[in-house]
Amino acid sequence: MKKYRVKINGMTCTGCEQHIDAALTSIGAKNIETSFKCGESVFELPDDVNAENVRQAIRQTNYQPEEIEEIEEIEKISLQDLKSIELDNKDDYDLLIIGSGGAAFSAAIKSTEYGAKVGMIEREIVGGTCVNIGCVPSKTLLRAGEINHLAKVNPFTGLQTSAGEINLASLVSQKDELVSGLRNQKYIDLIDEYGIDLIKGEAKFVDENTVEVNGEKLSAKRFLIATGASPAIPTISGLEEVDYLTSTTLLELKKVPKRLTVIGTGYIGLELGQLFHNLGSEVTLIQRSDCLLKEYDPEISEAVERVLIEQGINLIKEVTYDRVEQVGEIKKVNITVDGKKKVVESEHVLVATGRKPNTDSLNLSAVGIEVGKRNEVQINEYARTSNEKIYAAGDVTLGPQFVYVAAYIGGIVADNAIGGLNKKLNLSVIPAVTFINPSIATVGLTEELANEKGYEVKTSVLSLDAVPRALVNHETIGVFKIVADAKTLKVLGVHIVSENAGDVIYAASLVVKHGLTVDDLKDSLAPYLTMAEGLRLAALTFDKDVSKLSCCAG
Repeated sequence: MKKYRVKINGMTCTGCEQHIDAALTSIGAKNIETSFKCGESVFELPDDVNAENVRQAIRQTNYQPEEIEEIEEIEKISLQDLKSIELDNKDDYDLLIIGSGGAAFSAAIKSTEYGAKVGMIEREIVGGTCVNIGCVPSKTLLRAGEINHLAKVNPFTGLQTSAGEINLASLVSQKDELVSGLRNQKYIDLIDEYGIDLIKGEAKFVDENTVEVNGEKLSAKRFLIATGASPAIPTISGLEEVDYLTSTTLLELKKVPKRLTVIGTGYIGLELGQLFHNLGSEVTLIQRSDCLLKEYDPEISEAVERVLIEQGINLIKEVTYDRVEQVGEIKKVNITVDGKKKVVESEHVLVATGRKPNTDSLNLSAVGIEVGKRNEVQINEYARTSNEKIYAAGDVTLGPQFVYVAAYIGGIVADNAIGGLNKKLNLSVIPAVTFINPSIATVGLTEELANEKGYEVKTSVLSLDAVPRALVNHETIGVFKIVADAKTLKVLGVHIVSENAGDVIYAASLVVKHGLTVDDLKDSLAPYLTMAEGLRLAALTFDKDVSKLSCCAG
């Protein structure tokens, strides 16, 4: 038996090691020690097996062998020991993550699968925004609000439904139980499961190799900044002197306010405003712009505005804020509209004017990290910052602020920072949902953006009253819109206002991602009496009047 070493290209994980081991075993190799991190395998071969046999065996597993060398018996330690030496060198960690939300855990889990030693620093509550104060708590309360609203106002004759007084404290307690359970199940319990070190405290960079936490210095080969974002507070006279609410504190109220004023009409303002309207508050939404949801096409904006007004939510547009003041328990928002002074009074004011990145305490200047106008961490197409040892992901970059985007980028960070790959981010197709009722869902280009990009655009707009599911629900305010390339009919974007729009948009995302056409949608079968059928009907609308078709006809 002779001992050999072969360099191998293409290995990225322990599974790759297993494939190589199996291939070498099949040709009679013994004492095989393969390391994807070292990019090589060391083994013994019978005298009648030559180097060409090795190359063929490795190529059959779709990896690329390089030079093969015979080695002397001078290796006193195994490759497994070499792995440990590489991981346990002068640095405390292979990857040290600041933050513990979706991006952080995605990167941590994948990095441990590469065999890396991972640390995670958290100054507050493990789990980040989504599970603790964002998606999970807001969506469970939104569902409660919808049920209460339907109990008070159902569209069916002959049904006698009613809603009693809301026990908000009980709802909030149930919400907190759900949050606690998911935080443990999806975050805290995984720390030990994957062998991640959790370090409690606030981190700041000392240099590109070191952070300081609680007076202790920790070093790492690579870092990931995943510190998220917090509510941004606008500059309005008097606001800092008022006991206002944010998206975090609003969800801790124990009593439904009689009146609620919402400053801002983005997705947070719309969702939480409608939530408290459905729970019984008189809600007023205020915005500076003359157009609701101005980043969407007009058909979407108009449908949502019509819904809000018909539901009884007050909407005031084109506002100039003069001053906010508090008299006793009453908050007064002084505004100017159409040149006239107006005062909106309520028990609570929710400030929902966007979010700002959590970067103030990181001492980013010490490591030369470039930030944007709002102090967001800027990253390149590989999720690296301007310092090649430091990566960033999630809301701290002020990119698309969705937990699924954060988790996707976190995985890319692990592949690049630990796996040694050079994967580029692909954020060209991102579905987005606003969870009001009816919900808003969108993917791809709006008509305006498609025109700006130079497309000759063709669109179809289908009112919800042409969708059978909406008719049987007796809820027909809404719209389906498809934006397509006029020459090829390739679908460029889909935009929906309807019940379950968030469920429908996933199918539309696949259509946009894979370059399908309007004809592909027409030729697909859509189950009758589902909201997803609206997608196919909107495709038929390009050249037919669907109101003149029989059920399911194309």
